Amino acid sequence: MRFRNATIAAAALMAMALAGCAATEQQQRAGTGALIGAGAGALAGQAIGGDTRSTVIGAAGGALLGAAVGTATTPQRRGGEMCRYRGSDGRVYVAECDERYYSGNY
Repeated sequence: MRFRNATIAAAALMAMALAGCAATEQQQRAGTGALIGAGAGALAGQAIGGDTRSTVIGAAGGALLGAAVGTATTPQRRGGEMCRYRGSDGRVYVAECDERYYSGNY
């Protein structure tokens, strides 16, 4: 029993550490969602099934659902996209997209 608790704690700490290494905001939100979902799923699985198998299945399902929700709820930021424009002299230049790009009037 003691070894199992230590293993679960080590796995949780490892997951939290790896979630902090994500590069983008969307990856960070997916990792955080997976951690929260795994915890909630494990609790629900234990409450419903009362055995280890139910707990593991609940944790896995919760992690998948949490990652999906975390990814889907990432706010979309405007800016940073680069567009190509043609100047009045005919030269093409690259600059950040303006409002025409976002509204579809380009």
